[in-house]
Amino acid sequence: MHSHSVDAWEHQHVFLGDKHDSHERRTWSVVALTGVMMVAEIVAGSIFGSMALVADGWHMFTHAAALTISALAYRFASSHANDPRFSFGTGKFGELAAFTSAIVLALVALLIADESATRLLSPVAIHFTEASVVAFIGLAVNLASAWLLFDEEHHHHHEDDDHHSHDHHHGHDTNIRAAYMHVLADMLTSVLAIVALLAGRFLGWVWLDPVMGILGAVLIARWSWGLLRSAGGVLLDMVANPRLAAALRERLEVGGDKVSDLHLWRLGPGHMGLTLSIVSHHPQPPAAYKERLAGIEGSSHVTVEVHPCEI
Repeated sequence: MHSHSVDAWEHQHVFLGDKHDSHERRTWSVVALTGVMMVAEIVAGSIFGSMALVADGWHMFTHAAALTISALAYRFASSHANDPRFSFGTGKFGELAAFTSAIVLALVALLIADESATRLLSPVAIHFTEASVVAFIGLAVNLASAWLLFDEEHHHHHEDDDHHSHDHHHGHDTNIRAAYMHVLADMLTSVLAIVALLAGRFLGWVWLDPVMGILGAVLIARWSWGLLRSAGGVLLDMVANPRLAAALRERLEVGGDKVSDLHLWRLGPGHMGLTLSIVSHHPQPPAAYKERLAGIEGSSHVTVEVHPCEI
């Protein structure tokens, strides 16, 4: 009889990113900043009778709501990290929040496009001074928010995940990227509004305001699509990195050993799950095959099944 208890062989399923707590704090800070700006715009717009201010305030509300979803996802993921109901932990809560954020972002793009098209067909009088002040204040808040959410990984992430290097792909946090995209979307609308307002005020190009709105809507919709693809792929357990999967097979298929089944998926930022079946004429213990995979960063949950080849 072995004296080891089963506890010695059990392991945790906590697959949260390295920067999880830091990202949560930064997201809550941006929620607070956006919320204060949103209330200020709606109140000021109501007092001064500026529809531009009120509209921008409600536009910020959609971003504040999406940012709150991101922040709550971090909170829920960490508070339920050890909950046995989640077979592979709560690392994917960020992806779920990012997917929801992407849908909100798409709705924002639709609303901006709709309002811009309406204004293009039926121009309204623009209070250039008031609107410019609002746009500049909004831009300042967005810059502060972007600085809070800035992370090097945003620069390494491209829309087509298949062309990523493995290091940049498996470690990125889609939830913080979604929050960053909301801030960028708000910043983009502020910048385009400033350009349009200055052109309208000094060149008389009133038509440029709705045109810039449509341009902004197209760009935001494109960002939304990229986020939907990225988060949706993880939620559907798509192969995290096809090149890595091929490299794993290469490491394992030595001396007549064959990989009959391989599943590689993402568990959370910086964590991947790997389940595989080996068929061999000279089967070895699972630990021997795990050793062949030593040094592969992010392989947090590896299960190996070995079958003797009887043919």
